[in-house]
Amino acid sequence: MAGGRGRATATLIAVAVVLGWLVVGGIAGPYSGKLGEVSTNDNASFLPADAEATRAQDLAAGFTEKQTTPALVVYERNSGITDADKQVAAADAARFAQVPGVVGPLPPPIPSKDGKALQVVVPVDGTDGDQIISVVDQLRAIAGENRDGLTVDVAGPAGLLADLIEVFSAIDGPLLLVTLVVVLIILLVVYRSPVLWIAPLLAAGMSYSLASVFVYFLAKNDVIKLNGQAQGILTVLVFGAGTDYALLLIARYREELHRHARPWDAMKTAWRGAAPAIIASGGTVILSLLCLLLSSLNSNRALGPVAAIGIAATLLVMLTFLPALLVLGGRWAFWPRVPRQDQADPQAEHGIWSRIAGFVARRARPVWLVTAAVLGLLILGLPQLGVTTLGQTDLFTKRTDSVAGQEVIARHFPGGTGSPATIFTTQQTARQVAQVAQGVPGVASVAPVTGAQQAGPPDPNAQPKVVDGKVELQATLADPPDSNGAERTIRDLREAVHAVPGADAVVGGFTAINVDTSDASARDRNVIIPVVLVVIAIILALLLRALLAPLLLIATVVLSFLATLGLCALIFKHLLDFPGVDQSFPLFAFVFLVALGIDYNIFLMSRVREESVKRGTRAGVLAGLAVTGGVITSAGIVLAATFSALAVLPLVVLVELGVAVAVGVLIDTIIVRSLLVPALSYDIGPKVWWPSRLSRSTRDGDDRMDAGSHRAH
Repeated sequence: MAGGRGRATATLIAVAVVLGWLVVGGIAGPYSGKLGEVSTNDNASFLPADAEATRAQDLAAGFTEKQTTPALVVYERNSGITDADKQVAAADAARFAQVPGVVGPLPPPIPSKDGKALQVVVPVDGTDGDQIISVVDQLRAIAGENRDGLTVDVAGPAGLLADLIEVFSAIDGPLLLVTLVVVLIILLVVYRSPVLWIAPLLAAGMSYSLASVFVYFLAKNDVIKLNGQAQGILTVLVFGAGTDYALLLIARYREELHRHARPWDAMKTAWRGAAPAIIASGGTVILSLLCLLLSSLNSNRALGPVAAIGIAATLLVMLTFLPALLVLGGRWAFWPRVPRQDQADPQAEHGIWSRIAGFVARRARPVWLVTAAVLGLLILGLPQLGVTTLGQTDLFTKRTDSVAGQEVIARHFPGGTGSPATIFTTQQTARQVAQVAQGVPGVASVAPVTGAQQAGPPDPNAQPKVVDGKVELQATLADPPDSNGAERTIRDLREAVHAVPGADAVVGGFTAINVDTSDASARDRNVIIPVVLVVIAIILALLLRALLAPLLLIATVVLSFLATLGLCALIFKHLLDFPGVDQSFPLFAFVFLVALGIDYNIFLMSRVREESVKRGTRAGVLAGLAVTGGVITSAGIVLAATFSALAVLPLVVLVELGVAVAVGVLIDTIIVRSLLVPALSYDIGPKVWWPSRLSRSTRDGDDRMDAGSHRAH
């Protein structure tokens, strides 16, 4: 009778929890499709306030009535521009000027020196992404694509931004669909059940909905910034990490169903066993992501809180909603492989991992030495990584209109036409600064901004406009504004004009923003990476109640991270033919790979410690590896597959990040967690728990006897 009442109470609690979450899901669900409405893919500076390019932007506000973003409409005919082509471009320019959002009047088309191209500079009002994409769409509709051999493309900063926003606008649909399909297929393979996959997938969807509603309102009220990159990563992170946590809990629940008659009792025991590792894992990822708030770049600071909210929502759902679903499903949720109450040793269901554990026991030292050496060899690929600022033509995996236009500009005009560097200096030193700037290699021309300044070729003899004793000079660069050559020119230009006495010169513009972004990215790597490592070390020390084990785990994950970068360098260069990786890539890759990679070590070593208390350290290592091997490997495959879904987006930066996380997670699960960490821990023995009392265990001999019986088994 008491058992019946207890069973009824447990069922009522589970039903109440599930119904409560379904109500929450009904309210929050629609917001997952609204994130694009609050995503700010605008052209605003991501730079810190003290960056030179930021100071230049502030000074520029006094020289223009409106802040504009230039679109460059380029016309090309390989046989040479005709008079009819010039009339077409002039007529188009007149129609461009009538488009709402275009700051007119526009200057006449600019011919190239080789006579094969024309260029119309179209200033677009403001930097708001939605406004710019609307204007660019209308410019492209007016210009068309090909007029009897005359090709027309819309490029420049406005064209590039419009193409980027178009890519990010596809995140809500295709990326989410691909992620769901990938997770579904893997769950079907892992569980071989037509029913069980529903619970983790439903819980992951609930996590995404809950995260979306928080991100939506925080972004709408300008508490956090949401951009397309953060939105894409949120999707794959929530489904990947959520499925990982679900796999761990379900595996532990299945074990306990062999020991308990009632699912409720099995879930209570499983929850107590798995929750600390899941919470430690999620907490590690959350704190690591929040370390991005230390970044000097707004783009990095935007990603940290958004992704951290996703993980927090996932933890909450997976530790409440998912257990209730599983309890209601009972044993039959696992059909056709229904676990019976037979008091079976958990290791009995993990034959292959028991054999791997036996192999580790027999060859512990050679295993960790060889695996460490293999990872060390992969690190040799690092010099080919090519950290750089990706140029406009390198950003996309497909050829967009803005990329085609930039290629035309590079062929026929000075690369910096339409996007000059800006130099602000005192009125008294303006002429000297202009002369010095003109002498810098890579500077094609220098001219002042005048009171009647129009877009187009500047007049070097015009009288400069003076604002608060300052003059603005525009330096057209010989190289494309997003090229390495242009960045070198900006650094040389700054060095030259800063040396003019009394000039107080400030250099800004599109290329200068890239330079300062690159410098800020390097600074962020140097600051954030050590902080993340310290945070992870503290969490591991608290979880494992030891100091040596956390240090060893961090060392293995850092080794895995460097090996991943080395392997990715070879993949990007020789398989995918990418020009390099963006400046932000190493930091993002580190945060995700180390935070997520340490997850699997947390799952393993928390179980190893639990088993070590009962069996002794070496036997505990083998038991922990045998029991967790299958579920952690499955979790790693899920996370790798979900991040690889980023490859559906035609953006090199996200494809590279997706590939890196997928490769890194697989290295972590297959090599580091399956072989390196267990072999190293087994070889060290009880001292791995130093300085805790467990490190002074007198069961070292028992350990070896248990290990021997394990090998015999």
